[in-house]
Amino acid sequence: MSTSEKDMIVKTATVVGLGLIGGSMALALKERKLAGKVYGADTNSFHQQKALELGLVDFIGDLDEVVALSDLIILAVPVNVATLLLPRILDKIDRQVVMDVGSTKHPICVVAADSNKGNRFVATHPMWGTEFSGPTAAVSGAFANKAVVICDKEKSDHDAVDLVEKIYRALNMHILFMESAAHDVHTAYISHISHISSFALANTVLEKEKEDENIFELASAGFESTVRLAKSNIDTWVTIFQQNKENLLDVLNEHIAQLRKFKSCLEKENYEYLGELIGNANKIKRILK
Repeated sequence: MSTSEKDMIVKTATVVGLGLIGGSMALALKERKLAGKVYGADTNSFHQQKALELGLVDFIGDLDEVVALSDLIILAVPVNVATLLLPRILDKIDRQVVMDVGSTKHPICVVAADSNKGNRFVATHPMWGTEFSGPTAAVSGAFANKAVVICDKEKSDHDAVDLVEKIYRALNMHILFMESAAHDVHTAYISHISHISSFALANTVLEKEKEDENIFELASAGFESTVRLAKSNIDTWVTIFQQNKENLLDVLNEHIAQLRKFKSCLEKENYEYLGELIGNANKIKRILK
């Protein structure tokens, strides 16, 4: 048996949606030789062309066509599209495995539960991304040493979960298991609020830039790292915010309350309390080293 055959986990895999995450996942499957063939499906003709040119996939086909050819189907489209496509895909499969890589989990798990083949679906969220989009943004080795969450595993067939775990372990990812609703609460705090804050900060600075054209010349690396997420894809993040609205509103209320504390300290010249707020924030060092 050759090295490539030994590493291979599935004969054929299809990635539906060839953007940043889907493109990187397709590239990982090919580079690590985890799939004999990697097919792609995408409604964007530019994405189709680039995915083929970059060698992310071996073949681009109609969704129903490539699903029928595949042992594993990976949904890597915006979360609102994923919930629409999943019933169609589940209706077309027999014993194939379907997984998603979306940033919200509870809505798609609810959709899966309504299908009589929902047990062939595994809900996952690789905790990686960049501010870029499209197949040209695909990154080699993107998922190595990152965390991935598998949600509601008890609702999926054991062999389906086992296959997905094998894929992620082969990509050197750290696997966590979580209930889907709990996942959406946690990602609202650790991921989604960061994007909202970045979008809001960018808009704040863009408003100021109307008055002072030199502001960007003075922008430091700290500003760049804080606001880089503001370059993220519109369609991706509007739909994530829409699906996780209630959790995000809770987070935003707390975030706004914290901002008001800082504003009040400055208005009242209460620099002692301002120092306490900063000191308390410094405790994040215990988590982010």
